[in-house]
Amino acid sequence: MKNFIILALLLIAATGYAQEGFGFGESGFGFASPQGLAVRISGEVGAELTGFFDDFRSAERIRDIEAGNIFFGNLNFNAAGSAADGFISLNLKPVFDGSSPVEIDEAFVRAFFGPVTITGGLRNLTWGKADSFGPLDVVNPIDFSDPPRLSDPQSVKISRPMIHAGWFLGSFSRLEAVFVPWFQGDKFARTGRWIPSQVKTLLETGINIDDFYPDTNTLEYAQAGLRFTTTVGSSDLGFQYYFGRLSRPAVSLRLTPFPVPEINYNYFHQIGADFARVIAGFNIRAEAGANITDDLNGRDGNIENPFLVWSLGFDRDLFLGVNLNLQGTGRVRLFHDRIGDNLFEDIEAGSDLSSTRITGIISRSLFRDELELKTTGIWGIEDGDFLIMPAIVWSQNDVTVELSAGFFGGSRDGELGQYRDNAFVKVGFSYKF
Repeated sequence: MKNFIILALLLIAATGYAQEGFGFGESGFGFASPQGLAVRISGEVGAELTGFFDDFRSAERIRDIEAGNIFFGNLNFNAAGSAADGFISLNLKPVFDGSSPVEIDEAFVRAFFGPVTITGGLRNLTWGKADSFGPLDVVNPIDFSDPPRLSDPQSVKISRPMIHAGWFLGSFSRLEAVFVPWFQGDKFARTGRWIPSQVKTLLETGINIDDFYPDTNTLEYAQAGLRFTTTVGSSDLGFQYYFGRLSRPAVSLRLTPFPVPEINYNYFHQIGADFARVIAGFNIRAEAGANITDDLNGRDGNIENPFLVWSLGFDRDLFLGVNLNLQGTGRVRLFHDRIGDNLFEDIEAGSDLSSTRITGIISRSLFRDELELKTTGIWGIEDGDFLIMPAIVWSQNDVTVELSAGFFGGSRDGELGQYRDNAFVKVGFSYKF
């Protein structure tokens, strides 16, 4: 199927080229047919090499280093007409493990009916106003299998099949509706350096955890939501309702007569609001919401308690061209005093009342923005762990070269601290067209 799609795109491109000719724009290239269909092709290709510090502790470890997938690429096709357009984005990778060299990232068609736009297909949809993993951005799950990529939230979102409609209500307001017929949870590594400790513990018992996941490709796991955005004076406001499943699995244990996991995804209703405004030179963004599960009194040990979510952040130019982007995100569990202390009776046993994470990016551009120095930091307050990633990025025209590193630290019980032995350095370059 994937090969058929690629072949069809190439045939479309060849036909358009033969009929009308070829043209280049500021980014990418395209052509137009006599019927008014404009086709644009763009993308990115590059290579990167990652080295882990602990691989250089001995000659034997150096000999065992695996280079991994050095090449990466992305190819985008956009065909636009007067009443509709279509978009396909393909991720490219080398074939070392027998898997497909091409993966579909996004593929959707969009039709325009005056102020109404209807989109259907495989898509990433962003809700809320936070820069980094806002609590209202609930439509797409997240790929956590490569934690260093968490500094780029859009690159780790997993596309889902959906029908999305938008209705412009005047010049400053919009109403959106989305329907997602099937469900997928967040993705985590199953092998290698980035496997979470909880998953590793289950796998070490010899249990195939895939056997305990529910089949979520049915309408039983359908999700839907509504979102309204408007501008009042200098403030951008948003209000939304979403019904679906929490993207992180709820794992319970039962004795039969040995511990066996039971994995499910809890229902939840979310009611949320967001706000953005420039105040005294600070670009302020805030989100708040309530995630209401079926455990309305906090006494059902197989279901997560309801919890409140929030996010508050800003970005601002400070001095000497230095820019700071800072965001705090968290959740506060309701009925926390009713949580049990036995994992066989309560899936939230031992959990904290709150979970708070601070994400910051400080950057400085030099030499007419060709050179950028930046450092990204993520700090889990309750977990007592962190990730720091300094980087030097040089860009010239459409070519980018980047040297970066990553250092995990803090408690080994934290989501970030568990990778404290995985300090790395990475060098890569890419070309966009």
